[in-house]
Amino acid sequence: MENVLVAGAGMAGLQTVLGLRDLGYTGPITLLGAEEHRPYDRPPLSKEVLAGKTDDTSFDVDWAALDVSLLLGRTATALRPGDGGGRVETAEGEIAFDRLVIATGARAIGLPGAGDVHGVHVLRTIDDARALRTELVPGAHVVIVGAGWIGAEVATAAAAAGCRTTVVEALDAPLAGALPAEVGARFTPWYAEAGVELLLGARVDRLEPGAVHLTDGTRLPADAIVVGIGVRPDTAWLAGSGVGLDERGAVIVDSRLRTSVPGVYAVGDCTVFASARYGTRLHVEHWDNALRAPRALAAHLLGGDEAYDPVPYFWSEQFGRMVQYVGHHPAGDELVLRGPGPDGKWTAGWFAGDTLVALLAVARPRDLAQGRRLVQAGTAVDKAGFADIDVPVKDTAR
Repeated sequence: MENVLVAGAGMAGLQTVLGLRDLGYTGPITLLGAEEHRPYDRPPLSKEVLAGKTDDTSFDVDWAALDVSLLLGRTATALRPGDGGGRVETAEGEIAFDRLVIATGARAIGLPGAGDVHGVHVLRTIDDARALRTELVPGAHVVIVGAGWIGAEVATAAAAAGCRTTVVEALDAPLAGALPAEVGARFTPWYAEAGVELLLGARVDRLEPGAVHLTDGTRLPADAIVVGIGVRPDTAWLAGSGVGLDERGAVIVDSRLRTSVPGVYAVGDCTVFASARYGTRLHVEHWDNALRAPRALAAHLLGGDEAYDPVPYFWSEQFGRMVQYVGHHPAGDELVLRGPGPDGKWTAGWFAGDTLVALLAVARPRDLAQGRRLVQAGTAVDKAGFADIDVPVKDTAR
């Protein structure tokens, strides 16, 4: 039987292996991981691990029953396709395959020169989380660069640990890279309520041990510095392989998760996949995609032909609030805000004409559940009813 090599031992890589075994594949599978750790869950890193609630987020897997060759602590350095298969190179030697699944995920973006400054952290791996947690002690001054999803979650943990916390954001609102400023502005008061100083429109000039310098001349003393300005696909090892990449370095795959090289597939954070639903390619860096795409790929590898075309979904926990998003909205879609109600909770919806195409719910799980059904079905919605927070979302369908 064909030898399947899965490069990347994160959520997407593990789910590929599990999907193949669950669907009855009994042939040889090799799972290659750059970290020494067995596959683990990443969302708890910025929550339970930083809060000291757990030190291990490993998935509960019966590895003996799974019958997989597990190669950990070995980083893929190059891909050499061949006729009917190929090889992945590592410092420890080559690994042959008949079919390859690329699942190497993403790596955190650093600031220029940050790697040479002691005390600068990113948060991507379990080791990153453990190292940062030792710095979150009462009275420590933590400076976080970036008010995106990860920056807000780290600020939540730091403030809860009793740290003096400052968040530096170059744009004019939190989450401005992901959401319209009108929506991002609604997140701003949460920082002050949690005792976190939020500096908007503030750009970093340079870092030094114990301080962050801003371009306006401000020097922020820091016992710990966290850079949370996003991630990039971890695909540099594919250079010269013939695998097509987009301008961000994401692996371009079709609706069956096939790359431009026969016998080579890709899933998870490192991909941009074709979506007929949205008429574009989507790059989704979230847990739900790393769970669902590998299962679709496993079915395809074993003879299935169903296209992978999901409605994206993700969540974040910030300052005691659950934030959930479903759908996809281009910049030109109409924004309709719902609330806040007396409890301060609210929802935002995006419309293409009368069709609800995306929804963001803040501590309103019922809005999310009902809205998710409408988004998935492409249902026309009464916008005036949607804007009335006392009207159930499901009752706004036309």
